[in-house]
Amino acid sequence: MKPSGIGGQAVIEGVMMRNGDKYAVAVRTADHKIVVDVQDCGAKRIKNQKIRNLPIVRGVISFFDSMVLGMKALMYSASLFAEETEEERTEREGKARKKASAKAEKLRAQGKTAEAEKVLRKCEEKLAKEAGDANGSGGDDDLLMTMTVIFSLAFSVALFILLPYFLSRFLHQIVRSEMVILIAESIVKLLIFMGYLALISRMKDIQRNFMYHGAEHKCINCIEHGLELNVENVRKSSREHKRCGTSFLFIVLFISIVFIMVFSIPLFALIHVHTAFWRIVLRLALLPLIAGVSFEFIRLAGSSDSKVVNMLSRPGLAMQHLTTKEPDDSMIEVAIASVEAVFDWRKFENEQFGTHYELNQETSGEAGAPAAHA
Repeated sequence: MKPSGIGGQAVIEGVMMRNGDKYAVAVRTADHKIVVDVQDCGAKRIKNQKIRNLPIVRGVISFFDSMVLGMKALMYSASLFAEETEEERTEREGKARKKASAKAEKLRAQGKTAEAEKVLRKCEEKLAKEAGDANGSGGDDDLLMTMTVIFSLAFSVALFILLPYFLSRFLHQIVRSEMVILIAESIVKLLIFMGYLALISRMKDIQRNFMYHGAEHKCINCIEHGLELNVENVRKSSREHKRCGTSFLFIVLFISIVFIMVFSIPLFALIHVHTAFWRIVLRLALLPLIAGVSFEFIRLAGSSDSKVVNMLSRPGLAMQHLTTKEPDDSMIEVAIASVEAVFDWRKFENEQFGTHYELNQETSGEAGAPAAHA
């Protein structure tokens, strides 16, 4: 398998694909059309190229960039279903004006001309204000995205770090061995993670999202195995991929367990701190390092066919059976549209597999650039 360097995620009724500094969000709207939006990823938070490419550091940067970009893509896809169409807006405004006119006519019939004019004026002012609010919501969207990212991080920390820690502390009344308690905390983490995925996978809307997630994986696998990118080839491609965010989360969880066991006992024995506060501080302080190491493993797994790497990747791939589902053909079409908006797969396959496709001159993406997790 030849790594293409592209990656992405499922969004509401669609797929986001990233290639280098560009990303595309393709969404199947309520009228069954595919809408594709191509954007730059934005200015890099750390300008220095050498620092950005340092092992571990690049993983931390990639983790936060992927989270912000993912939220932005999700909010865009949601906006396509929240916004009124021109026809819907015209119909709503027409009903409001008709209602106001009927009320004004009654007032005029009673000789209350001033009140009638006031009703009509208030109606127009209200419609103008609603139109202005709809057109000027960019700042509110930025604030909402920031708050959503913060809430997501806080929720993840609470669910996968704080809750397992406090639950495992109940064992302290029974056993004194810190290692036994840490092992119990690790088991609780795994159970919570798997239970969380199993629970949300039963929700109808999430199931559709997981189908689009499957379509995203299948498109990337289709390209990286040298097949022409069409519905038939994508349909028969695997929905497992070693660069998947699910695998990344599983590796994060596994490495966090190892790091806590390696660092906590000798560190706390050295500085003689045994309070819950400092134990939690240690877990939070290790998060950037854990994310960086996890990224390096996922990066290696995406480009290696080593038996050892493949063996270590198996648990994460198995977890993908919870977070991906088989997509239908209409979902595959959306994923293909997202890929083709930012990535010239013909050029990639010509170079990597010696095929002879006619190149797509309109595609702005270049093969092989760093990308978000698949």
